[in-house]
Amino acid sequence: MLTMLTNMPKDVLVQQIKDGLVLLVLGMGTVFIFLVILIFASKMMSKIIMNMEKNRHGEATEQIQAVSTVQVQQKVSAPQGDDAAVAAAIAAAYDRSRN
Repeated sequence: MLTMLTNMPKDVLVQQIKDGLVLLVLGMGTVFIFLVILIFASKMMSKIIMNMEKNRHGEATEQIQAVSTVQVQQKVSAPQGDDAAVAAAIAAAYDRSRN
């Protein structure tokens, strides 16, 4: 292989080295650009998911507050020994918070 390189004319050898370097730069540049795009896409998706989770958490909090308000109203209007109604309200609030 080395003897083949030394037997080549100098201008052909220089041209092949230039072509090799161009291919090296193009290949590494392509990979670098792809990785940069991948990083930005991952960060953007993370922000979108975080916003969706915040909205979902906010809606769940509103539902829990609405159920707790109903529980307070039922507790005020219900007699003190009505444990079944309290347990049902807690079960409903828990079920809504899970969904």
